[in-house]
Amino acid sequence: MKTTSELTGFAAIACLSVAALVLGADPPAASVPADAALAKLKEGNLRFATSEVSKGKPTAARRADTAQAQHTFAIIVGCADSRAAPELVFDQNLGDLFVVRTAGNLVNDHALGSIEYAVTVLGARLIVVLGHERCGAVKAALASDHAPGHIDSLVRDIQPAVIAAKGKPGDALDATITENARQVAAQIKAKAALGDLAKEVRIVSAVYDLDTGKIEWAKD
Repeated sequence: MKTTSELTGFAAIACLSVAALVLGADPPAASVPADAALAKLKEGNLRFATSEVSKGKPTAARRADTAQAQHTFAIIVGCADSRAAPELVFDQNLGDLFVVRTAGNLVNDHALGSIEYAVTVLGARLIVVLGHERCGAVKAALASDHAPGHIDSLVRDIQPAVIAAKGKPGDALDATITENARQVAAQIKAKAALGDLAKEVRIVSAVYDLDTGKIEWAKD
């Protein structure tokens, strides 16, 4: 009779085998081409910023439609701030966006793996790095290059943006938030293993305005 630990081990191996088969299969066609996906996000943000009622509110029917599969049309790398939820600010529904969130909208190996999965398995072809106004993580990085506990990893990884934004016109925090989003987008472009699909993928950065609800898009 097999022990619980042996069964757990077999289950883990089985899951990894299935994942390997999925990742090794031919990648799916784009769920939505990158430019069309960007247009959908811009339209959704306009609705969010100007409408009293969301068009993308989840329903029981939508939950049923997406229960067995997801067909996300964009990947959003966003901040964990509770005021900047991508599904809300882009007025999208269940199954529309593949979202990776950390304080300061940073990426590590786990985030890059998530992005690679969304591109190679789910068919997403647009990646948006979304910073936001008055970001606490960026503010902490401007105040010091060290912080207690694991927060130190956040301020450490935002320091390149702090340095690059020094001397730029306007508010220092705003300039650093914009620069941090731009640098994270560049990191994804340089590090994500997307193979031949890279030529189909568009990576952009943007900043969400907490006051107006509008998103300012950086030029590619």
